[in-house]
Amino acid sequence: MSKFAKTPKPPYYAVIFTTVKSEDQEGYAEMNAQMFALAQAQKGYLGIESAKGEIGISVTYWETQEDIAAWKNHAEHQIAQAKGYEKWYQAFATRVCLVERDNIFERE
Repeated sequence: MSKFAKTPKPPYYAVIFTTVKSEDQEGYAEMNAQMFALAQAQKGYLGIESAKGEIGISVTYWETQEDIAAWKNHAEHQIAQAKGYEKWYQAFATRVCLVERDNIFERE
Protein backbone atom coordinates (compact mmCIF):
# COMPACT_ATOMS: atom_id res chain seq x y z
CA MET A 1 0.00 0.00 0.00
CA SER A 2 1.35 3.40 -0.99
CA LYS A 3 2.26 5.98 1.63
CA PHE A 4 1.72 8.74 -0.94
CA ALA A 5 -1.51 10.56 -1.67
CA LYS A 6 -3.19 9.40 -4.86
CA THR A 7 -3.07 12.64 -6.79
CA PRO A 8 -4.28 13.19 -10.36
CA LYS A 9 -2.18 14.36 -13.25
CA PRO A 10 -1.10 17.99 -12.58
CA PRO A 11 -2.02 20.73 -12.24
CA TYR A 12 -3.50 20.59 -8.73
CA TYR A 13 -2.74 22.41 -5.49
CA ALA A 14 -0.78 21.58 -2.35
CA VAL A 15 -1.21 23.21 1.05
CA ILE A 16 1.91 22.76 3.17
CA PHE A 17 1.22 23.18 6.88
CA THR A 18 4.40 23.21 8.98
CA THR A 19 4.06 23.33 12.77
CA VAL A 20 5.94 23.54 16.03
CA LYS A 21 3.69 22.36 18.86
CA SER A 22 3.33 24.13 22.18
CA GLU A 23 3.47 22.41 25.56
CA ASP A 24 -0.34 22.39 25.87
CA GLN A 25 -1.70 19.57 23.71
CA GLU A 26 -4.93 18.92 25.62
CA GLY A 27 -7.64 18.02 23.12
CA TYR A 28 -5.29 18.20 20.12
CA ALA A 29 -5.33 14.52 19.12
CA GLU A 30 -9.13 14.38 19.12
CA MET A 31 -9.47 17.59 17.10
CA ASN A 32 -6.77 16.48 14.67
CA ALA A 33 -8.61 13.21 14.01
CA GLN A 34 -11.90 15.09 13.58
CA MET A 35 -10.32 17.56 11.10
CA PHE A 36 -8.70 14.72 9.15
CA ALA A 37 -12.07 13.02 8.69
CA LEU A 38 -13.81 16.31 7.88
CA ALA A 39 -11.19 17.36 5.31
CA GLN A 40 -11.56 14.06 3.47
CA ALA A 41 -15.26 14.82 2.96
CA GLN A 42 -14.65 18.25 1.41
CA LYS A 43 -15.15 19.02 -2.27
CA GLY A 44 -11.84 18.94 -4.11
CA TYR A 45 -9.84 17.11 -1.42
CA LEU A 46 -7.30 14.78 -3.04
CA GLY A 47 -5.21 13.42 -0.16
CA ILE A 48 -2.64 14.04 2.55
CA GLU A 49 0.97 13.22 3.36
CA SER A 50 2.25 13.92 6.85
CA ALA A 51 5.43 13.62 8.91
CA LYS A 52 5.92 14.33 12.58
CA GLY A 53 9.12 15.07 14.48
CA GLU A 54 10.63 18.20 15.99
CA ILE A 55 8.43 19.97 13.49
CA GLY A 56 5.30 18.58 11.89
CA ILE A 57 4.65 18.82 8.17
CA SER A 58 1.32 18.00 6.58
CA VAL A 59 0.70 18.44 2.90
CA THR A 60 -2.89 18.31 1.71
CA TYR A 61 -3.74 18.19 -1.97
CA TRP A 62 -6.71 19.96 -3.58
CA GLU A 63 -8.26 20.34 -7.02
CA THR A 64 -8.72 24.14 -6.94
CA GLN A 65 -7.90 27.26 -4.97
CA GLU A 66 -11.64 27.65 -4.34
CA ASP A 67 -11.69 24.24 -2.64
CA ILE A 68 -8.80 25.33 -0.42
CA ALA A 69 -10.61 28.57 0.49
CA ALA A 70 -13.80 26.66 1.31
CA TRP A 71 -11.85 24.35 3.64
CA LYS A 72 -10.08 27.28 5.30
CA ASN A 73 -13.45 28.96 5.91
CA HIS A 74 -15.34 25.82 7.01
CA ALA A 75 -16.98 26.62 10.38
CA GLU A 76 -15.63 23.55 12.22
CA HIS A 77 -12.16 24.04 10.74
CA GLN A 78 -12.19 27.66 11.93
CA ILE A 79 -12.81 26.44 15.49
CA ALA A 80 -9.76 24.15 15.19
CA GLN A 81 -7.70 27.01 13.74
CA ALA A 82 -8.63 29.25 16.68
CA LYS A 83 -7.55 26.54 19.15
CA GLY A 84 -4.27 26.21 17.27
CA TYR A 85 -3.55 29.92 17.68
CA GLU A 86 -4.77 29.89 21.28
CA LYS A 87 -2.89 26.89 22.64
CA TRP A 88 -1.67 24.03 20.41
CA TYR A 89 1.03 25.70 18.31
CA GLN A 90 4.16 27.59 19.25
CA ALA A 91 4.55 28.47 15.57
CA PHE A 92 3.21 27.44 12.19
CA ALA A 93 3.45 28.29 8.51
CA THR A 94 0.89 27.68 5.78
CA ARG A 95 1.97 27.69 2.14
CA VAL A 96 -0.25 27.17 -0.90
CA CYS A 97 1.45 25.88 -4.04
CA LEU A 98 0.44 25.00 -7.57
CA VAL A 99 1.76 21.56 -8.49
CA GLU A 100 2.75 21.79 -12.13
CA ARG A 101 4.49 18.43 -12.37
CA ASP A 102 5.18 15.45 -10.18
CA ASN A 103 7.29 12.33 -10.26
CA ILE A 104 6.49 9.49 -7.90
CA PHE A 105 8.66 6.39 -7.52
CA GLU A 106 7.82 3.39 -5.36
CA ARG A 107 9.68 0.11 -5.24
CA GLU A 108 7.35 -2.87 -5.25
